[in-house]
Amino acid sequence: MDVTVEENVPATMRDGTILRADVYRPATEGPHPVLLVRQPYGKGHSMMVGVLDQIALARSGFIVVIQDTRGRLASDGDGQPLTYEGDDGYDTVRWAAQLPGSNGRVAMVGGSYHGNTQWMAALSKPPELVAIVPEVTWSDPDDGLWARGGAIELANGIFWSLAQGMDTLARRYADDPAALGPALGALIHDMDQAVPVTHWELPSGRPPVYERHGIYELGYGRAQQDPKWAANTRVAGRHAEVEVPSLNLGGWYDIFGQGTLDNFTASRAAGRQAHLVMGPWSHGNRTGVVGDVNFGMASAQELLGFRGSFTDVKAAWLRQWLTPDEAPAGPELPPVLLFVMGKNEWREEQEWPLSRAVDTDLFLRAEGALSFDTPGAGEGSDTYVYDPADPVTTTGGPLVMAPEFRPGPLDQAPVEKRSDVLVHTSEPLTEDLEVTGRVQAVIHAATDAPSTDWVVRLCDVTPEGVSINVVDGIVRAQTTPGEFAEHLVDLWSTSYVFRAGHRLRVHVTSSSFPRWDRNLNTGEPAETATEFRPARQEIAHDAARPSRLILPVVRP
Repeated sequence: MDVTVEENVPATMRDGTILRADVYRPATEGPHPVLLVRQPYGKGHSMMVGVLDQIALARSGFIVVIQDTRGRLASDGDGQPLTYEGDDGYDTVRWAAQLPGSNGRVAMVGGSYHGNTQWMAALSKPPELVAIVPEVTWSDPDDGLWARGGAIELANGIFWSLAQGMDTLARRYADDPAALGPALGALIHDMDQAVPVTHWELPSGRPPVYERHGIYELGYGRAQQDPKWAANTRVAGRHAEVEVPSLNLGGWYDIFGQGTLDNFTASRAAGRQAHLVMGPWSHGNRTGVVGDVNFGMASAQELLGFRGSFTDVKAAWLRQWLTPDEAPAGPELPPVLLFVMGKNEWREEQEWPLSRAVDTDLFLRAEGALSFDTPGAGEGSDTYVYDPADPVTTTGGPLVMAPEFRPGPLDQAPVEKRSDVLVHTSEPLTEDLEVTGRVQAVIHAATDAPSTDWVVRLCDVTPEGVSINVVDGIVRAQTTPGEFAEHLVDLWSTSYVFRAGHRLRVHVTSSSFPRWDRNLNTGEPAETATEFRPARQEIAHDAARPSRLILPVVRP
C-alpha cells in the first residue's frame, strides 16, 4: 500500500493530558499539508471510511491525522462531551503542524461532532490553521442539537448519549471485567428498549437513564444549569471571530441542515471566504436514495452532478489554502451548490438565501383547504385534543434516533389518519412551484393549557395521493388558557419544486415524539415535570386570524 499508518501517536495538551491519533502518510517525500480530524467515536471506526476516505486523501498528498478527543477511546482525560474542544483543538493544530514531513499548514475536516471541533478550534485561532471543512454540523445548539423551538431534541440526545456511554463504562470498569459485563448489558438493554420504555421516562429534561448508568448526556441538562459552559459549543454570534475560510456541507434532511446554512450565511456576512454544498441527504446518508425517495444517482456525494466525489471536490478546494503555490487542481467551486429536490438537479448559485425568492403566503382555509387566496371572515377554526399519553409518532424528517425511526422524506399516511393532526390540502398545481429558502408558519392558536407545543409540517402530495414530508418545525408556547395568540414556527429551509399536478399539504399538531419531548401541558419545567394532562387545541383560519405558511417562492 502506498500509504503508511502510524497508530496512537501521542500529543500532549497544555494541562499534560495525552491525546492519541492515527497518522496516515503519503509514500512520497514531503513536505505535505496536514488534514486534521478530531472526533469522539474512535479513530479506527468504520464510519470514518466513505465519509472521510483518509486513504484516498493520503494518496493524493495529504498527511491525515485522526485523533480521539479527550477522554474517548485511546485518549486520556475526562470524557465530558463538548467541553475541551477549543483548547485541545488549538494545541492539536499546533502539534500537527510540526509533525515530520508537514509543510506547517493545517486544515480541519469532518462532520457532525467533528464539524463543531473545527469551529471551536478556529475560534481559538491557532496560527497554523488555514481552512476548515465543517460538514453537517450545528451553529446554535439550541436550534437542532439540544433543542428546537424550545422543545428538547429528546431522542437524539438519548441515542447519542447511550451509544457514547459504552466507552465510558468500558473505561470505568477496565480493571473489573466481572462488573463490566453486567454494566454494558444494562446499558444495551435501555438502548434496545428505547421505543417502548426509555423515551417515555420522565422528567424529559433530566432523563433518568443517564443517572441510572452514570454516563454523560449530550449537553442539554448542563447547558440549562451552566449557560457559560454552553458557549463551548455555540458558533452562532461568533462567526466574525473566525478568520479562516470554510467549506460547509449539509443536507436538506439533516438534523443540522439549518445550522450548516446559518454557518455559511453568517460567515459570508462577516466578510469571510465561505462555500456551501447542500444535498438532499439525511445525517449519515449521502446516497441517491433517502427515506422513501430516490433523488437519482447524480444526487449522491460520490457524483455531485458529475462534478466528482465530494472527497475530490474537498481536496481541490483545500489545496488553494494548503498549497497555494500549486496550480488549481480542478474547476472552481461556486459559492453555493444546491440540490433542488422535486426537479432533482444540482444548481449553482452566488448567494444564500436567494434574493430573488419572494415570500408568499399560503393560507389554511376552512374544511381542510389550503390556498394562496386569503380566507374569508366566516371561515372559523378547527379543534383537536392533544394527549401527552398518546403523542404523534415521529415519521421521517431531519433526525438521528433509534434505528426504528428512519430519517428523510417518508409517507405521512400514519400521521394524517390521526384525529389530533389537522390536515390542510391545496388543489392540484397547474404549474411547477419552486420553494427555495427558509419556510415559516404563522399560527393563530388557543389552548386550555398554560403551556403547549405547536408543530407544523409542509408536505408534497403526489397525483397518486402519497404525502411526503418536506420541512417541519416546533415551538413551545407559554400561554394564557383560552386566549388566541399568534405563534411563529420556524420550519427551517429547503429547495423543493412541487411539480404540476401535485398538491401542497400542511399538518398542524402538537407533538412529534420521541424526536421532541412531550409537552405535558402543565407549564411545569421539563427538568422536574412528571404529571401530564390533555389539552384542547384550536387553530383559527379566518380573515381576522389568518394562519398561514410563508413560502420563499422562486419564479422561473
